[in-house]
Amino acid sequence: MSEETWRTARLIPTSGIAGAEEQERRATSALLAVLSSVREFGRAITKPLGAPAGSIETFIEVPFKLKGRQLFPDGLIRVTRGKQQWTGLVEVKTGTNCLRAEQIEAYLDIAREQGFNALLTISNEIAPLAGQHPTPVDGRKLRTVGLHHLPWSEILTHAVIQKEHRGVADPDQAWILGELIRYLEHPRSGALEFNDMGPAWVEVREGALASTLRATDSGVSLVAGRFDALIRYACLALGRRLGVDVTPDLTGRDLADPAARVASLADQIASHGTMSGGIRIPGSVGPLHVTADLRSARITCHVDISAPSTGRPATRVKWLIRQLADAPPGLRVEAYAAYSRGNCAAGTLRDVQADPAVLIGDSEKELRRFRVAQSKPAGTKRGAGRGSFIDSFLKNIDDFYEGVVQNLKPWLPAAPRLRSPEDARPMEPVAPSLPSSGFSSQDGADRPPL
Repeated sequence: MSEETWRTARLIPTSGIAGAEEQERRATSALLAVLSSVREFGRAITKPLGAPAGSIETFIEVPFKLKGRQLFPDGLIRVTRGKQQWTGLVEVKTGTNCLRAEQIEAYLDIAREQGFNALLTISNEIAPLAGQHPTPVDGRKLRTVGLHHLPWSEILTHAVIQKEHRGVADPDQAWILGELIRYLEHPRSGALEFNDMGPAWVEVREGALASTLRATDSGVSLVAGRFDALIRYACLALGRRLGVDVTPDLTGRDLADPAARVASLADQIASHGTMSGGIRIPGSVGPLHVTADLRSARITCHVDISAPSTGRPATRVKWLIRQLADAPPGLRVEAYAAYSRGNCAAGTLRDVQADPAVLIGDSEKELRRFRVAQSKPAGTKRGAGRGSFIDSFLKNIDDFYEGVVQNLKPWLPAAPRLRSPEDARPMEPVAPSLPSSGFSSQDGADRPPL
């Protein structure tokens, strides 16, 4: 038998997973073991939960009694730093299994009775906003115990960023973290990608085509929530490739009142048949905005960039064109002038490259801002795979970032230059013996032009 048929031994094998219970137990044990073994990864996961920087101990299926019942949370994390100790329970779901409110509330009661600090839930459910929990629970149970949620996709993102971009000091620990990544990326691990727009997707899409939707329809709110979850998943997927923390571009009001954000998006779907969101990427010229039009079945990505504050209008347009030399020629480019009240000059990149004057509506007005946009067809299917809305949405974001956003740089004025004594001209000849003949920063400043 040739070596090509030999299977490499893995620290965390995917073979032998007999069912959902075994899948959940193995994923929990693998994650918690690596959490306590790889210092940098453990800190990346526990710090947002409020744990101190210290030694991490992890346990699985720890038994507790609550009102005469024996309960077994999937795991427990204990972080110790000196005399300070932080403890959190862990509840895990894999595959399509969802978290249950009654189970979460029971574990919150255990944490409160035991004096623990938090409960961490892990599943493939993605809350529309970071910090929001996908399962509503009784708020009174959160007075002394924190409730946190991590989707498997976010855990995988943390692991990849830590290993591939930020680094792990110990080579053996880096290999262990790599084995966890390999396990979570395997289809049998139960750590699924975002692959469903929800049961109301077809109804809402057809209602948008017929213009019969109302913002108060329950299906519209469900699709709005799934769209925000998709935006967050796109941030995680893009951040995994870039090695930075990519986050949804949300206002302070959206973060303070998630329900208002969902209501606003539902109204947008009902009124215009569109869904829009933004992605904030560290180091980019601005947020990447994406709009999905359910009526035309198209996805449009755009980014705004401030124009240079000096130079003629044509010079400012050419500054942008140079940065888009390798971009798709079918991009739409818009130019906004000062006091234009929203009106803009627009053209395809191909036309603007041939004639920059296409973007100069009034040469007397100062160009203030450019917008670069790309529109492509959107899939219509609810799930993942060929022809799906999710796959086309993610691909359009990746293509636009790679072809446009990552190549754009903000304009910076030239650095001021130092004056030298040779640049100064005396006002009139003076005797060398006079003290006033020394160099001054004002020499030549008031001299009229010859």
